[in-house]
Amino acid sequence: MSAALSQTAAANQARRKRTEEKLGGVAYAIAQLQRRRLPVTYPAIAARAGVSRTFPYDNPAARDLVTAAITRAGSQRQHDTATRDAEAEASWQQRALNAEQALKAAHAEIRAQRTRIGELLGQLRDIEHERDSDATSRLSAENATLKQRIRDLTAGQRTLEERLQAARSNNRFLDKRIADLEAQVLAPEPGT
Repeated sequence: MSAALSQTAAANQARRKRTEEKLGGVAYAIAQLQRRRLPVTYPAIAARAGVSRTFPYDNPAARDLVTAAITRAGSQRQHDTATRDAEAEASWQQRALNAEQALKAAHAEIRAQRTRIGELLGQLRDIEHERDSDATSRLSAENATLKQRIRDLTAGQRTLEERLQAARSNNRFLDKRIADLEAQVLAPEPGT
């Protein structure tokens, strides 16, 4: 009878040792997946640890290890997503501010050019009577050049206004996206 008990004790000891080795393999597999930033899932852990697919589910200690790793990975993913979203929003806000500054500069340049054109047109009228036909044609050419410059500046202003509008639209979208993500982070998970 005592030989049978010692054999049972030896078998139980061997089974505990194999279970501990499997648990060590599961912990090592989890560490590898986390280090390589791969998804931490039951099948991936079982494959890397060299255990059956049911072992991480059936063994309470293995299940606790996997559950804790999945929870950590989920919170890290949420943190990374929030960081990326904040960086993207800051980038779009800076672009919108730059577009607004460029638009203000374009408006100032257009005002200055219009003032200059007005002065030149006044001078043209004053000189028109005093100059000969060559001077008149030269002034007309200069006037045409200045008008073309106004058209170019107006087109540039239009482009900057379109960029500003696009940047504002993107900013609104990102604000909405951040609000959605914040709502997701704050909302309790179903089943908890």
